Amino acid sequence: MNRAEKATLQLQAVDVLRTLKETRTYDELSADTGLPAGDLNRYVNGHVLPSADRAREVVQNAGADLLQAELAARVHVDDDGYVDNSGIVFDQSFLELVAPVAAETFDFDAPDVVLTAATDGITLAAALAGYYGADCAYAKQSKETAVEEFVEARQRLESGIEFTYYLPASALDDGDTVLVVDDLIRSGETQELLLDIADAAGADVTGVFALIAAGETGVDRARERTDAPVGALTDLDDL
Repeated sequence: MNRAEKATLQLQAVDVLRTLKETRTYDELSADTGLPAGDLNRYVNGHVLPSADRAREVVQNAGADLLQAELAARVHVDDDGYVDNSGIVFDQSFLELVAPVAAETFDFDAPDVVLTAATDGITLAAALAGYYGADCAYAKQSKETAVEEFVEARQRLESGIEFTYYLPASALDDGDTVLVVDDLIRSGETQELLLDIADAAGADVTGVFALIAAGETGVDRARERTDAPVGALTDLDDL
């Protein structure tokens, strides 16, 4: 880890601790993190930075717990199983906390491009792209008028409905590394289309990530397509 990476991790840990401190005393925060209350006070108030080891522990453990609790509070599921996650995907500051937690939890290799599908995955993709210093690209079910060349993937569902996603060919180069992300993974069909696009462009996949997994079907389907890490921050059953 170079100095810049270390400093970034330390500052991300401080962001997590400050967010936790909004609803906790220092003693409660100490109980949640296992760190001394006095040290936490100094971190939160900017007097010192946590060590790299402590910072990673905060991001991986306390950070993951915080985000899962926030997802449970903000995401609503109706009686038919439809998910309203607008309280998450519209909050860019929250998604920027998700990025380091996802990176540390699943150990994704840094990608050249973060790829998603329009529309709800775009804000999450932007947060992860910003974290990695990568480009952000999203595929759509329609072609941009002024774009001449596209990479496309097509799939026919069991119902007989066929749909296609299009990505401008300039968004991915042969040999690029790609992290596929989306807000929700249910059947895995969208992730499979994005993996098809990456494959057609000659890109290498570094991982597949979603905020929420609705069951294991989509996660298992993605794992069948790639040896890279595949995971979600939380499961729908936990919300």
